[in-house]
Amino acid sequence: MNAYDIIIKPIRSEKAYAGIETKKYAFVVDKRADKTQIKAAVEEIFKVQVAKVNTVNVRGKYKRQGRSEGYTSSYKKAYVQLTAGSKSIEFFDSLT
Repeated sequence: MNAYDIIIKPIRSEKAYAGIETKKYAFVVDKRADKTQIKAAVEEIFKVQVAKVNTVNVRGKYKRQGRSEGYTSSYKKAYVQLTAGSKSIEFFDSLT
């Protein structure tokens, strides 16, 4: 798998924005990717050093609108903590 196939998109939420100050970033990642692959992908794409990676499997929520019902898509979330000596990710700097 390519590094750009593993990291799908950044997560834009209040919790994710709160972690930017402490160099903790959140991403939606491929469901099949493990922590070592996520670490390597973030280091390759953003040219930073990753200290640790925490992952969460998010189940789809049950939604109903009128007569139609179903579940939203499930996905995998990764919280990436950078090392203290690492530079921050420039994409997130413009959001704060």
